[in-house]
Parts: sequence; structure tokens; C-alpha cells
Amino acid sequence: MFRQTLSLDDVLLEPQFSSINSRSEIDISSEFSLDLTLELPIISSPMDTVTGPVMAEEVFAAGGVGILHRYASIEEQVNWVNYCKHKGCVVGAAVGVSGDFLERAQAVYGAGAKILCIDVAHGHHQKVKKAIEAIRKNLGKEPHIMAGNVATENAFRDLSEWGASSIRVGIGGGSICSTRIQTGHGIPTFQSVLDCVRVSSEYDVALIADGGIRTSGDIVKLLAAGADAVMCGSLLAGTEEAPGQTLEDSDGRTWKIYRGMASKEAQVAWKGAYNSYEGVTSRVPCRGPVGYVLQDLERGIRSGFSYSGARNLTDLYTMGRFIRQTSAGLIESQTHITNRKW
Repeated sequence: MFRQTLSLDDVLLEPQFSSINSRSEIDISSEFSLDLTLELPIISSPMDTVTGPVMAEEVFAAGGVGILHRYASIEEQVNWVNYCKHKGCVVGAAVGVSGDFLERAQAVYGAGAKILCIDVAHGHHQKVKKAIEAIRKNLGKEPHIMAGNVATENAFRDLSEWGASSIRVGIGGGSICSTRIQTGHGIPTFQSVLDCVRVSSEYDVALIADGGIRTSGDIVKLLAAGADAVMCGSLLAGTEEAPGQTLEDSDGRTWKIYRGMASKEAQVAWKGAYNSYEGVTSRVPCRGPVGYVLQDLERGIRSGFSYSGARNLTDLYTMGRFIRQTSAGLIESQTHITNRKW
């Protein structure tokens, strides 16, 4: 049995009448939880080449929130949380589902982490259920538990009922994720958001679109599809605040390592060996301060809202109208100037 699914490149938002005179009239904030509003609906990914304490500080300053990666000792991760708390930042911290995950969750939450992110590739799993239950049993209802990743509405419903506060939606769509190649499993992130938003409306659980996001336009599409926020990795990699090794070519160009957390290199660095691998290691050009990147993304998001005549996230979801585009339309959507003689 087959069904057709849609990816970000398959759709566009139809431009509509707008009475918005200035982008400053647009409110792109998201009521992420009862006590946390994201002025910029962007969350930085818990990857060891994306989010350390300095990245989390800058993302928070821009209106989003960062999730500190878990590929460090508990003591080191607690020190990162303390750094962010000392700077007045709301921050999240990632934990796993086995080993010292509960000890880690207790430690980072005790240090002041606002969000506990259960960070696994396949979130519709009994280990995630047990991890959520263990955290709730030991820490109560207060912690915001971010869980995932999932790709289906059944998975979203289950994690909601298990006690998740927000859920990352998207499997196999990341720029350095090879899950679909290695395992043959996955659903385009845009389609997963369309599917899961039908369930999210039944629960008080935020939906985070995660994977396949390359531009501010992709962010606008996912927000219009029903996401409450997006999680970004590659868009923030290579910036000055991103952790990781910096390389320099013989011609002076500089790069930073960017790797999937299921890559061989990441697994070996963390636990000395790897089992299956569902990610790759690459390098990205050094891109300067992340604040400039986030500002550009915010400008693009605001412009996207204005093209639909939307003044806030609710408007965008209710007013946004999607159309299918063909492969020719996708080519036309790209910058496509040729070397013509003028």
C-alpha cells in the first residue's frame, strides 16, 4: 500500500492580499509553553557541532532557545547550564534514554535547565516511554520534556499521552542524516508536520519541525503547516559560536566540522565505538557571528508572513494556502540567472 507524500520542495504558499505596512507590525512569536514564549520560533539542535553554551546564549538573545548537546560528562553539561543561567538565559539540555540519563536529567534540571530534551533518533520507542515516565516520577510535572523524533500522527499521539510537553517531528530529513539511506525508513518532514498537526490540536503539546530546513522560506512553510517552532542545525553550523574544529585551506578559506550525532565519528568520539551509523561528517564554511544569521532568518520569516497577509502565527496557519509546484516550478523558484551577454 502506497500513499503520496509532500516535501518542502513540492509546495509553495500562495501570495494573498496584505494590509501590512511594515514588518514591525508582524508578531512571529510562538507560545511554546505556558511559561515560555519564543519571540523567534527557532530552537538550536543538540548537536556537538551546533549547540554549546555560547550558541545557546546567542540564540536566546535573538528570541529562540538552545538545547545543549549531551555528548559531554554530566559535570560539564551542568557547567554549561550554570553559564547560561548566569547570563540570564533560558536553556534546554539533552539527555538520552539509557545509562545515566536520569542522573543527567536530575543534574541539569537542578542546575536550571528549563527544557529536558530526550534526544534519540527514533522517538516512537518503549525506551522513550520509560524515560519520560522515569523523569516524571522523579521530577514531577514541572519540567518541560521535549521528546522525539517522530514522523507519524500515531507516534505524536503516543508521546503526548506518555507525558511529553513538546515533540520533535521529522525523521531522516537532516542535511547530514543518512537514516533513509541506511534503513529505508522516513517521511518527508513537511508531510510529517501535516500529519502530526491533526493530533497536536488534541493535546497541549508543541510541535517542533526538525529536519530538511535550508532557508527562511522553509521555516515559513513549516509554520504555516502547523509547527509551533523549528529546530535548526545546518543553518547555524559554521558560525563563530558553534562548537567544533576549525580548518583552514591553503588559500586561507576557513571551515568548521559539522557532523550528525549518529555518524561514525560522533559515536567513536563519545563512546569509543559505533554500531549502525545514520549520519555523516562534513565541513561547512565559516559564516561569522550567528546573530547575523538569525537576523537574516527573522527578516525572511517576517516577509513570509506578510505575503500571506498574516500578522501572527495563528493567522499564518489559518490563512496560509498551499499549492503544489512541479519540477519545472521548483527550478523556476531557484535563482537561475545565466551568463547572458547584456
